Amino acid sequence: MPSTPGPTVRRRRLGAELRRLREAKELTVDQAGEHIHRSGPTISRMETGQFRFVLRNVSDLLDLYGVTDDEQRQALLALVKENRRPAWWHSYGDLVPRWFQVYIGLEAEASTITTFESLLVPGLLQTEDYARAVIRAASPELPAHEVDRAVEVRMNRQKILTGDQPVQLWAILDEAVIRRHVGSPTVMARQLDRLIEAAEQPAVTIQVVPFTAGAHAGMMASFTILGFPDTGGASETVYIEAPTGSLYLEKQAEVRRYEAWMNQLRSSALAPTPNTLSIIKAAREDLQR
Repeated sequence: MPSTPGPTVRRRRLGAELRRLREAKELTVDQAGEHIHRSGPTISRMETGQFRFVLRNVSDLLDLYGVTDDEQRQALLALVKENRRPAWWHSYGDLVPRWFQVYIGLEAEASTITTFESLLVPGLLQTEDYARAVIRAASPELPAHEVDRAVEVRMNRQKILTGDQPVQLWAILDEAVIRRHVGSPTVMARQLDRLIEAAEQPAVTIQVVPFTAGAHAGMMASFTILGFPDTGGASETVYIEAPTGSLYLEKQAEVRRYEAWMNQLRSSALAPTPNTLSIIKAAREDLQR
């Protein structure tokens, strides 16, 4: 987690404040959008930090919302100016879709990440060869050099697990994740080794939901809960990914529901040690048979 807010957190902070100001004036998103010649959905995206702010638009919205205090205006407009600083993933903008760039930004600035995966090892824990096999399977049309760049993005994302203030990652995996052979047996063996090594890191917790657990709370979809320090916006966000887009949930009632499901998964899963390590090692041994 960075020591100073990054661009995505700044957008979230500014968006949350704009929403508060709009609601205080009892204006709809459509009314606010009409004032700056934008659509209501665009205003909604601005308020959730998923839209790049334009200084003039924000200034006009502050006029509409009756913000006349110069100090308050300058503080909010400063967030717009600071947000123009590019992040590392912007250099991959031709490869990484906009909706996923938003997620990378949130992921990079989270203090905690709790994720359930039913099919694949989470990107933050993948080896290069495993990631390459996944990307090739999902996007067979990509030329080799573009696959390499996509792998670079995934490896760069993993830097948040190291350093002075690593993100606290809690990954819950369905047993299918460690049993499905992705790539060659050697690739899969190294991936399982990586999970075993990661589980020994202080900032990483891994659990496996065994097949013997039967039906469980994560059978409908994989999902991730990102926790943030105080940013002036929502402290937690639920992220659900689909092949061509993503869904973000920030309303407290929605977040609490997913937290309850995640807690159920924790209860259904094997203890991190020694049971989860044992089942991963067993899957590793089965590859050699």
